[in-house]
Formats: sequence, structure tokens, C-alpha cells
Amino acid sequence: MFKRSFASKDRAGKTVKPSKKTYRERAKVMMQEKLDSPPVGSPLTSPIVTMVVGCEQRIFAAHEDVLSRSPFFRAALKGQFLEASTKQVVLPDEEPETLSCVLEYLYKGDYSPRLLHNKRRNSWELEGARDAHKTGGRGSSQAIMFHTGIGKVVLRDTVVYCAAERYGLDELKRLALRKQGLQSGIPVDVILRSARYAYDNTPDTESRLRAHYLALIIRSRKTFKRSGTMQMEMEAGGKLFFDLFVAMCNHMDDIMEIRKNRSPKVI
Repeated sequence: MFKRSFASKDRAGKTVKPSKKTYRERAKVMMQEKLDSPPVGSPLTSPIVTMVVGCEQRIFAAHEDVLSRSPFFRAALKGQFLEASTKQVVLPDEEPETLSCVLEYLYKGDYSPRLLHNKRRNSWELEGARDAHKTGGRGSSQAIMFHTGIGKVVLRDTVVYCAAERYGLDELKRLALRKQGLQSGIPVDVILRSARYAYDNTPDTESRLRAHYLALIIRSRKTFKRSGTMQMEMEAGGKLFFDLFVAMCNHMDDIMEIRKNRSPKVI
């Protein structure tokens, strides 16, 4: 009887095709290759710049082309014709936390907590805001920061806004202002201290952040009217409170005008 022999290991058997990678696996590999080897001309291939920040001289590092998106840093680096490893910018008056936010924005287009669009409600909210509802506030746990130059806490987004003003980053200013508008439950003394900081660190031609504080105080005038902190701040004076006085007068004029237009005319 004829017996079928088994194929020898030495004989060529059926060719086994390599398993095909899924689209997700291929995309993952390609993305990893891009991260490992940035394309020529990418900002991530430019020289590294070190930054010495604050009174504690904290060291930060960033790519030159990324930093150069800011007119301030572009001008600071323009005259440095040194080796990449020795390029340096000294920022003795900057807060490390603030610069961290600025660098995060330059690399990612946002800073923590991120601004998210709620499609269901068609509104904007801060990342983690829903969790914050359980403990009170709307992301207010990250609303403040300790400023070493002042020695007290101030609104974090105000400090970021003023830094964006110095560094010439208009889009970051708009982002910081929108984020600050989403915060709530901030104590009166923090608001007033932050308002003073805003006035001290922005030019008189600046209107958006200053107008934000004036409108905030007017809207919450009942709370501020009872505040001893507000009384002390008013007595200290300054351009902030002159602007507030003018804004209050304009607000009252607007109310009177509305009432006048609504009242029936006597023939």
C-alpha cells in the first residue's frame, strides 16, 4: 500500500504570509517614528535655549524656533551668535509657574487646565470643571497661584495674561481672559489684589483685562459694598478706582437712559 509521506523539514513548504498590521497599528508606528525623528525644518529640531527663571534661578529649556514665536524671545535671542548649548535667557522677575504656562501654550496651543468646548451645551468649560462641581466652584481649585513678588495669592489667568502682554502673545491673552471668565467663587481680596496686579502690569492702552475687572466689580457691587477690604483699597486710591468710578457713572447713566426710554411720554 502506498503511504503518503510527510514533508521533510528540509523541503520547502507552503509559504506563510506575514500578518497584516491594522490601520491603528500602522498609524501608531508612524506617529512614533515622527516623534523619534522630527522632520527637517521642524521647530523641534532647532537649538535648545535655557532660561534662568525667578529668584531661585529655576532652569527651563525650550527649542529656539518655538520660543521665537514670541517677539520678546525672538529679540532676546537675535544677538546670541553662540553655540546651541550656551544660548540662554535670564528672567529674574518671572514666576516659574507662569513661564511653565507660557511654554505649554507655545508647544501645545493651550495650558492646564485646558479650555474645552461642550458640544451638548454649546459652551466653553475648563478641563475637570464637571468634577469640580462636586466640590464646589467651576475649576476654581486652579484659579489662584502664589506670587513670590507679591507674597500673596492672585488669579493665575491674570498673571498669565500679563506675561502674554510682555511676550507679545495676543492669542494667549485672549485664551487667559476667556479662562478667567469661567472661574467663580473667588474671594473679594483676591479679586482686588489681582485687579491691582493687572493695572500694574499692563499699559494704559490695554482695555480688555482692565474692563473685565471693572465689569466684575460692578456686577458684584452688593458684595463689594459690604467688604472692608474694598474700603481699604478705595482709600489707598490709584487709577484702578478712578476707572471704576467712571465705569460706575457710565453704568448709572445707561440705566437712567433705559428707564427714560421705557417711561410713557406725556402729551
